[in-house]
Amino acid sequence: MSRPHVWASKILTLIQGGNTAAALAQIRVAPSVTDVEQLRTLLAKAALLARHPTIDAATQDQIDALKGSRLHRSP
Repeated sequence: MSRPHVWASKILTLIQGGNTAAALAQIRVAPSVTDVEQLRTLLAKAALLARHPTIDAATQDQIDALKGSRLHRSP
């Protein structure tokens, strides 16, 4: 059994509460691609992606960044 993803629901609560600055900060340090994709799913179900274009763009950018190859590795 996999662990439940509570990160996405917490960020959704921030967005619904109107604290988009805190939500954007949390999206930038998202733990995994799965969590960000789950957040996008929750936002789509709540019809919040259209109302918050900055959140839409931030989640897409973070998915791209997390899926992309690393340019360098630490020694």
